[in-house]
Amino acid sequence: MRVSRMITAVETHAEGEPGRVITGGLPHIPGETVFAKMRWMQKNLDDVRLLMLREPRGNPGLCCNAIVPPCDPSADAGFIIMEQMEYPPMSGSNTICVVTVLLETGILPMVEPVTELTLEAPAGLIRVKAECQDGKVKRVEFRNVPAFAMHLDAPVEVPGLGTVHVDVAWGGMFFVLVEAAKLGVSLDAENGAEIVRVSEAIRHATAEQLPVVHPENPQITGPTITNLWGPPLVQGTHGRGAITISTGPYDPARPQDASGILDRSPCGTGTCAKMAVLHARGLLNAGEDYVNAGPLGTTFTGRITDTTTVGPYPAIIPTLSGQGWIHGTTNWTLDPSDPFPAGYTVGDMW
Repeated sequence: MRVSRMITAVETHAEGEPGRVITGGLPHIPGETVFAKMRWMQKNLDDVRLLMLREPRGNPGLCCNAIVPPCDPSADAGFIIMEQMEYPPMSGSNTICVVTVLLETGILPMVEPVTELTLEAPAGLIRVKAECQDGKVKRVEFRNVPAFAMHLDAPVEVPGLGTVHVDVAWGGMFFVLVEAAKLGVSLDAENGAEIVRVSEAIRHATAEQLPVVHPENPQITGPTITNLWGPPLVQGTHGRGAITISTGPYDPARPQDASGILDRSPCGTGTCAKMAVLHARGLLNAGEDYVNAGPLGTTFTGRITDTTTVGPYPAIIPTLSGQGWIHGTTNWTLDPSDPFPAGYTVGDMW
């Protein structure tokens, strides 16, 4: 077997959302912060993201993470998040996947019944409490970066949909949030193609008409992701959402060809963005749980622990919890004669 690259990874999912975690095979990634490391990887090592996420090694619904040394002395590990079209500064499901891998594989020591650790994500420091039993991570709770709303009920002109009133909020990524019922869109998982089509049209129009920049990091812009939300269906939950992750460029001349995929989990950063919007409207207070369901019926539980400000915006400090599972270990290789060193996408599923 001839290989020009070998990458070792652990295959995981968090409440249904797959998150591959790279544990070996990457070169040194320079940078004085994990955000700087992410930017360096984006510029100089993006072939790894393409190799891992595209076919034949990946699929449209897959996310990937690279474990890297932290830069902040208070952090135990760092991680860089990779998705089909971007490097998100933060991700809830990927945080849960990374914590599960770090502890269950012994990269970091597991302490039962609770392991406390700190991760350095590109968005900042993430404090983690992991409930552990018999070598298994039973639940991961983390304190996310502050979340805040930048626009509430802002009108956006969307071709084919007319005027749509949107919220734009940061929960670790910049989301555009819309109530699905006002669009006449069912959030049933079987309606995924329509959810993606509508969501991508709204995201593209919002990014053009209401572009946003993080007040503390001008290199973070958006919105890059959409959250169509609705009322709860199951007792014990407070809401549900359908988060569309782009898998290809959006062509406004061909909106019917929009390519995207539904987050299989309830989306951690999306849940935090939704909590920030609810709090801004006076509908969710500190200390109250917000149990959010995804398309598979799995849930994340969020809670506002405190309030703060980010630039000029009132913000919440949220926690989020859920569970992850390891379902495989892999060694991914690249033959130097492979005609697809960056993988490929085909229009039937992308």
